[in-house]
Amino acid sequence: MKKILTFVFLYSLITLSSAAMAAETLISISQFVDHPSLNEVLQGFQDDLAENEIEVRYKVYNSHGNMATTGQIANQIVSDNPDMIVAIATPNAQACARIFEKHARMSGTPMVFTAITDPLAAGLVSNYEHPGKNITGVSNRLPMDKHMEMVLRFVPDLKKLGVMYNSGEVNSVSNVNRIKEAAAVLGFSIVEAPATNTADVYQAAQSLVGKVQAIYIPTDNTVISALESVIKVSERVRLPLFTADTDSVKRGSIAAMGFDYYLHGRQTGALARRIIAGENPGDIAVEFQKELSFHVNPGAAQRMGLTIDEDILNSADFLH
Repeated sequence: MKKILTFVFLYSLITLSSAAMAAETLISISQFVDHPSLNEVLQGFQDDLAENEIEVRYKVYNSHGNMATTGQIANQIVSDNPDMIVAIATPNAQACARIFEKHARMSGTPMVFTAITDPLAAGLVSNYEHPGKNITGVSNRLPMDKHMEMVLRFVPDLKKLGVMYNSGEVNSVSNVNRIKEAAAVLGFSIVEAPATNTADVYQAAQSLVGKVQAIYIPTDNTVISALESVIKVSERVRLPLFTADTDSVKRGSIAAMGFDYYLHGRQTGALARRIIAGENPGDIAVEFQKELSFHVNPGAAQRMGLTIDEDILNSADFLH
């Protein structure tokens, strides 16, 4: 009798353990590069799910800015056979989408993208209201007209603005096109300085010296990863540097107008929870963030030879 009871007890433990494992959601995460903004997105996402008591096991991959690695990671995720994929930044989302189209068994696996400027141009969704397929997410698309107006506040006589970006990133090309449109309305022109990898960033910054009155970096993963190279050039020749990424202001750019990437990650987590609860990602509209915060670094401005008006300082949400 004791043997029977022991067997029943052990069988119950195994059954409960199997049920707990079945309830756990496996999420494979593919992140493009290791820098503060994208790290904040990841942290916000994980915190949201943890605080809402979603049982999750993660496999986190980082391609460290290498385009070729994004495809390798996507293939590895196919082997993971996860319940959900989260892609942080455009190259990784595109790589996952391409690979999954080749594997029929992945067709029903939901993918949530985040920190992507233009998911439509990237080919990830068919439209914003009804994305289709099994993909939806949160875009970090910023109003470039407001960003260009911000630069003009600091440099009122601006005639030429240097823009650094990776021409191989769809989101960056989309940003530059919108920057050109805004600049044309405001009366100044754009000088492009592309950098296809982090090793090219310093030379790209150097190419702008003597040609422009200021430099602007949009939400470009490649250039922001090597931001210190641009800061070095800007401080040496006293050329004002502005960014879209607010974390870059802490690192040494003069100003940025953006949003909190940690909250961006939490918003992505809330969307993922809807899918885990049973909603079809193809029916969930792509989400955007609209609230912007104004960050200013007076010390950086001084090192780059720019005097900031008192009214600009007073209007800043954060001084670094």
